[in-house]
Amino acid sequence: MRLGINLGYWGAGMDGDNLAVAQEADRLGYDVCWAAEAYGSDAPTVLAWVAAKTERIDVGSAIMQIPARQPAMTAMTAATLDSLTGGRFRLGLGVSGPQVSEGWYGVKFDKPLARTREYVEIVRKAMTRERLSYEGRHWTLPLPGGPGKPIKLTVHPEREHIPLYIAAIGPKNLEQTGEIADGALLIFPSAAHLEETALRHIRAGREKAGLTMDGFDVCPTVPLALGDDVDALADVFRPYTALYVGGMGSRKQNFYNQLAQRMGYEKEAAEIQDKYLAGDKTGAAAAVPQSLIDQTSLLGSVERIAERMTAYAEAGVTTLTLAPAGFTLDERLAALRAGVEAMERAGLA
Repeated sequence: MRLGINLGYWGAGMDGDNLAVAQEADRLGYDVCWAAEAYGSDAPTVLAWVAAKTERIDVGSAIMQIPARQPAMTAMTAATLDSLTGGRFRLGLGVSGPQVSEGWYGVKFDKPLARTREYVEIVRKAMTRERLSYEGRHWTLPLPGGPGKPIKLTVHPEREHIPLYIAAIGPKNLEQTGEIADGALLIFPSAAHLEETALRHIRAGREKAGLTMDGFDVCPTVPLALGDDVDALADVFRPYTALYVGGMGSRKQNFYNQLAQRMGYEKEAAEIQDKYLAGDKTGAAAAVPQSLIDQTSLLGSVERIAERMTAYAEAGVTTLTLAPAGFTLDERLAALRAGVEAMERAGLA
């Protein structure tokens, strides 16, 4: 099992520290550094900056949002970043959610699976550097009856195949991800529930495509907090968990809420969502079960974290992406180092 880090969103108040975190992860031998985007900072700009200031670590988008860019533009960006970084770029894609897709980008959030499949097909075809033509339900290239003609990408990526990941939560999306992608970006992963909530669906997609799990990167993001008081550490992540389980998407289309339900927290997930959507964010955070946070995070001493890392590795995780928590840069760097130490103690490094 490899280690990665996730810097999250730029502009969240820790920007000056994020580069230092990425550079320390590079020095410590972390495998990949991911950056996110929603409706603030964009991922490619952040990744280009991080790549220019590091030497070895891969940089990846977790995620570049499908409604934000035409697929050919995404292929251009991926090829450019791969060329500039000497082959260190990983392309992570996702459909975002209905509020961002329709409210920010003005793109209808419908048929996300079909749109993702076509998008991936166009991106992959464009990056082969063959002349691009495509006929699908959502995209047709070139547009018929006009002056457009098939064009080929002029940038030469460093590699013939840039690793492509998809952020997936629901069973159908996970199955399709196994079929068409090189890896899955997961969130709120519980080692105890990973097989039933994710891996069996990914495996079904791999089998559908005539593939095995060999070479497929199972890549969940897990918050990490170092300390002796596990309950107090869990409290740090209550607002974060409440935001996703309670406030992401709409009442009917909250994939994170549905995931919590599949993990056995049906009643709790409903209460968190009711309170969050009613404006009671404090009450929503208080309603998050400590066990849900503990199952989906790495909390406690290095020894305890090592035990949890072993469970993730045994469950089938191949790249464990850490989101190191801390109120200061020193605390975040200490959490980074604890991740490496825990891996070594677990015999996973």
